[in-house]
Amino acid sequence: MTRQLCAENATPEYIAMADLQLSGISKRFGDVQAVSDLSLDIQSGEFIVLLGPSGAGKTTTLRLVAGLETPEAGAIHIGGREVTALAPALRDVTFVFQQYSLYPHLSVFDNLAFPLRSPLRPVAEPEIKRKVLEVARMLRIEDKLQNPATRLSGGQMQRVAIGRALVRSPAIYLMDEPLSSLDAKLRNDLRLELKRIQQDLGATMLYVTHDQTEALTMATRVGVLEQGRLVQLGTPRQIYEDPVSSYVASRLGAPRINLVPRSALGVLAAPERAVTAGIRSEHVGLAKKVISAFATGASHTSTDAHDADLSAKVLRVERLSDQYLVHVALANSSQELICAPALNMLLEPGDTVYLHIKNMFWFDASGQRIRF
Repeated sequence: MTRQLCAENATPEYIAMADLQLSGISKRFGDVQAVSDLSLDIQSGEFIVLLGPSGAGKTTTLRLVAGLETPEAGAIHIGGREVTALAPALRDVTFVFQQYSLYPHLSVFDNLAFPLRSPLRPVAEPEIKRKVLEVARMLRIEDKLQNPATRLSGGQMQRVAIGRALVRSPAIYLMDEPLSSLDAKLRNDLRLELKRIQQDLGATMLYVTHDQTEALTMATRVGVLEQGRLVQLGTPRQIYEDPVSSYVASRLGAPRINLVPRSALGVLAAPERAVTAGIRSEHVGLAKKVISAFATGASHTSTDAHDADLSAKVLRVERLSDQYLVHVALANSSQELICAPALNMLLEPGDTVYLHIKNMFWFDASGQRIRF
């Protein structure tokens, strides 16, 4: 009832500031707690990426901000104004969905112009034309404006979907994995383009994805979600270099971090409650024999340089364009690790090598980080 009254009696307001504040919002669907006590402050002009697997609560969070779902607890503020009970049309947000959601009977021009012809925010036709042309040039689809929306490539349709959000100049842009259905090259192209546009506009964006590359390359800050909870928030570098748990550590990094049982590392010194070691591939030195020079690279994680020199057998080698990955099995446990040695190191399956672990994270039985 409250929402209906707001929709009938309120008038849309221009929000001068474009910050977003979520304060303890929660949402449950039956027995599933989709979002749990989530608090997040987004400053004007930030590009915030919420990262997590399917079921982490990413899309539900966007839908709560957009007003498509109602929180059972907590409050939502946009530009300093509480919008928790406002209808979606009165929140001054735009939403780019995972699927294109274009109007097939309309041209590209009319799809882009559609939000500007809303009765709630009427815009004069000359201004509509100016804005549509401006956004079309920005997205490099100005030559497609008269095409039917259905006669476009996948990448062009996604540009139109993004353009329909950009043309409005809202307080907040909400984006639900808009690049996930595209092929690798288009994803890369549009990822760079979207970041450029966000910087040029100074726009505030809340973007959700399960793709760590999108998070690393686009985000001002990354929020990692686990079962509806925000477990860590920081810059991509902070999340990568200082994760609070094994779950967070495994969300960023290609290849994924090696999570190794403490018992597989022999006498390597470890905190008392440590159960698992997290070892990134670039933190593993390789040699075909034990070299004392490894001692110069020893970190505080080992009591003696030779403690970290572990014998292993090469299982397979991946030669990528910019990386050289070596999969090895530790001799004393058969535990597999992925290492990223120097590109000029020649190894073949079956070779015996020695690993020197230069840095690692320790986690307890629940996966929480232990400082050492």
